[in-house]
Amino acid sequence: MADVARVAGVSSQTVSRVSNGDPAVIEKTRQKVLDAMRQLGYRPNSAARALKRGEFRTIGVITMSLSSTGNVRTLEAIAKCASAAGYAVTLIPLDAPTQDNVRGAFTRLDELAVDAVVLIMEVHLLDTASLTLPPHVKVVVVDSDAGDRFHVVDTDQQQGARTAVRHLLELGHRTVWHVAGPEESFAAGRREAAWEATLVEEGCEVPPVLRGDWAPESGYEAGLRLAEEPGCTAVFVANDQMALGVLRALHERGKRVPEDVSVVGFDDIPEAGSFIPPLTTVHQDFARVGELCVDAVLRELRGETVEGGTTLVPTRLAVRASTAPRANGEAG
Repeated sequence: MADVARVAGVSSQTVSRVSNGDPAVIEKTRQKVLDAMRQLGYRPNSAARALKRGEFRTIGVITMSLSSTGNVRTLEAIAKCASAAGYAVTLIPLDAPTQDNVRGAFTRLDELAVDAVVLIMEVHLLDTASLTLPPHVKVVVVDSDAGDRFHVVDTDQQQGARTAVRHLLELGHRTVWHVAGPEESFAAGRREAAWEATLVEEGCEVPPVLRGDWAPESGYEAGLRLAEEPGCTAVFVANDQMALGVLRALHERGKRVPEDVSVVGFDDIPEAGSFIPPLTTVHQDFARVGELCVDAVLRELRGETVEGGTTLVPTRLAVRASTAPRANGEAG
């Protein structure tokens, strides 16, 4: 800093004010200092400035998996919104959803000096009262059933699943089969519960659940079983990746989609419109989820009170060519 001050012909205090973005520095002086910085290859020490201010302009994100479409797209949305607000993101992925791992991640983020944490928690871990998080850390949670203890932002899983099932029933299908996600997944549980509740409300038979692990291979295995069910004319799949596997299996077994079997997915991944046939699916607004997470974090950092509870982001059904009225039946 002293070298920059000497080259620019100003005081070290002026260099410090320019480094910190002080608007009181006149523009001509600011440019002299910036030119000297470039000439000398000087970079302000952001870590030192952060320690002085007690503000690190960094949001930590803890996530259970980077293989899940929902997690990756939510993380992308959080990173974009944080960047627009002038914050960086530090990511800590966990290899297993255990309480010890979550506590360890918070310890690591504390060492890395972050201002707040967004926890993308897709499993039923925060529901247990035995999990305690550091009391001084500002936390916002995505995809969890912990709204009584934290501020949670999530897609309206139940609304999305109900919309998918009702769409198929309105096309004249007598019932809807379901390929669910993993049992430990909060989102999968919500979608499965809404599927079953909708069928019961409509007086429809509830078929046995087939379960996958979010991957296309598990959807393919489920699709092979569904192809052997003579009464299966409609399927609601808990995510688009498994729906891709279902489509492949039905095709290999000579089942036409949607003429013989209608298929609905969940997520609306960018590739969904390029499936064969293009997939009808529930669209999740990941950008809005990320925006609400970062907004809640910034409000907490400003000292505002952010109450516990769950903010739900609505879904919409993207209707494409994989659904049609039941063969030999009237829609409605």
